[in-house]
Amino acid sequence: MKLGIYSVVLLLSFSSFCFGQEDVEKPAPPKGDALVGDYYGTDVSVSSVGNAISVRELDDKLKKDNKIENVIVKGEVTGVCPKRGCWVSLKTEDGSSFFVKMKDYAFFVPTAAKGKNIVLEGVAEKKVTSVEELKHYAKDAKKSKAEIDAIKTPKEEIRFMASGIKVVN
Repeated sequence: MKLGIYSVVLLLSFSSFCFGQEDVEKPAPPKGDALVGDYYGTDVSVSSVGNAISVRELDDKLKKDNKIENVIVKGEVTGVCPKRGCWVSLKTEDGSSFFVKMKDYAFFVPTAAKGKNIVLEGVAEKKVTSVEELKHYAKDAKKSKAEIDAIKTPKEEIRFMASGIKVVN
């Protein structure tokens, strides 16, 4: 009888230990003002900053090749993921924007990067983004339900996988 009671107590203790969960803090974008010289991911060298191409030049190059590796691009940040800083968008010459994700989600940028000029180093490609993915990013950007529901067609756009981002003038 005592063995049965001890077994039940031991089993309950073990199961409560196994299924007990700590509150996990939700990740937030890094703190900071995104000052000139700050970098995220791998540092972008001074020579790379000097050799950076404009968004227009990138678009022209992507008309010839669908994918360009080890490209360095300079542009203005028009948006940052408010949840974690896990993506940014850059302004293009025609007033639209293109999407930048961080390689392997290895780093994030502060929301204060919005409106700043940055240099990106990584891989660019022309890609068709699905409606589902477009809606996901619109939701991350805290767009209204009406704006999210209005997304009905896939979109061909420049996509950039950044290994490093540096804030510049």
